[in-house]
Amino acid sequence: MARKPKIERFNERVLSKFQIYNSLFLTLPFDSIRNTSVLLPLFADHCKTGYEQNLNPKEITTTFFSRYLPEYDKEKQVDLLFQFIQFIERQVVLFDAIEDSAFGYVNNMHGRGTLRHIKEEATANNKMDALKDYLNRFKVRIVLTAHPTQFYPGSVLGIINDLSDAIDTDKTEEVKLLLTQLGKTRFYKKTKPSPFDEAISLIWYLENVFYHSASKIFTYLQSHVFGKDQY
Repeated sequence: MARKPKIERFNERVLSKFQIYNSLFLTLPFDSIRNTSVLLPLFADHCKTGYEQNLNPKEITTTFFSRYLPEYDKEKQVDLLFQFIQFIERQVVLFDAIEDSAFGYVNNMHGRGTLRHIKEEATANNKMDALKDYLNRFKVRIVLTAHPTQFYPGSVLGIINDLSDAIDTDKTEEVKLLLTQLGKTRFYKKTKPSPFDEAISLIWYLENVFYHSASKIFTYLQSHVFGKDQY
């Protein structure tokens, strides 16, 4: 059976699931979420139209409130815009979690550029010794960098990880519970993170991503490339 094109696999496992699980936000026990979820698409369309008309951000927001919510004073306007940001942040987290859970299906994990492909190509061309020699000399240094505004807090990273697992096994109730937890989790801090705080946040990737990936790579090389050879 022919493998589906990548865009079809993406639509099937990422886009469709996002549309399904995104609707769960409407069922969460938060007072403002229904109003926000209804008004956000309207605001998005208004922003698109305003951008096409070369309006600046202030003009776009001003015309939106004067047209659709004329009864809102400045405080309510700011509150609604802040709620838009909160809602979008959590939608992005949900999308990230779904994309993570579908990564192995959407992408060809044995295609060109992967260890398995390189090993099979070396075998076919009788270049296994050259591959072993190269791998013995190959070195990599992992450098993790981030701007203070470009990474999730550790609590959010943990939710993304749990969400990915729950989505991968289609545990809808668990997904709903995690989305509820996400709705109560702060995404920002009032004080700017120190370099130490940034390092602690990035170490999460070392513990939960690179640590496991490195061991899997080592095991594969030991079993399928080097065999009983020492390296």
